[in-house]
Amino acid sequence: MSMHSKTVLTVASMLLGALTLTARPASAEKLLLGNEGVYPPFSIVASDGSLTGFEPALAREMCKRMTVECEFVVMDFKALIPSILQGKFNILASQLSPTPERLEKLTYALPIVYNPATFVVRKDSNLTFTPEGLGGKNLKLGLQRGASSIPYVEKNFTGLFTPVLYDNPDQMQLDLLAGRVDLVFDSKINWTLELINKPEGKDYMLAGGDHWLGDPAIPANERGYSWAVRKGDEAIVERMNVALKSIIEDCTYTKIRKEYLDITILAGEEACAAASE
Repeated sequence: MSMHSKTVLTVASMLLGALTLTARPASAEKLLLGNEGVYPPFSIVASDGSLTGFEPALAREMCKRMTVECEFVVMDFKALIPSILQGKFNILASQLSPTPERLEKLTYALPIVYNPATFVVRKDSNLTFTPEGLGGKNLKLGLQRGASSIPYVEKNFTGLFTPVLYDNPDQMQLDLLAGRVDLVFDSKINWTLELINKPEGKDYMLAGGDHWLGDPAIPANERGYSWAVRKGDEAIVERMNVALKSIIEDCTYTKIRKEYLDITILAGEEACAAASE
């Protein structure tokens, strides 16, 4: 082979290598999202093991608009905050109330739902939610481990209940229906859809009014539950907020929400909900 031919082959090989490198896709940025998967209709682990529900669907759309690859890490709710603080995932993508204690450790994104807490009781309980009406009855109250409902009850209903702690709402509902607890205190939307509106909930009702579990200093028109990251990861929150804001404003939020809930759950979607009726 002549020197000229060798030179041509060498140049061709170099060009081919350069084209191969150019064509190879850069590895996508990947974020891990923590969720409990047992909070219907907001999150459910399907029979095939996949994570479904409103929040996973919303999170996947957010990740798409952030141009990142997202993977869910599913664990008990009580483990979510300790795990994100230990760096086991990047975003806690399960609705959190912004309590003062949590705000010291976490940075919250835009609210994605307003879901106040309330009591669920038997219709024949005849309870009055005052110290006089609750005192001395030795009422067993179901609460979820790791939830902000626990310190809220301790502060606002001191000594009026015997707390019984559960890992998830399914366990709470089973014990409420079986009479092993007298009432539960948990998220209004979930219990309305998963018990009150179903045949098995015919003997139960919501009671005691709506309770905001977040920081009382947050103005009423800014309240809502959000996803969060560790302090120091504010750059991720900024990108999340841009994506979430666009999802809400172009009515994609309402489109996703309607797949799982038939009521508006965020003040920001009211215009989209009204337009689609």
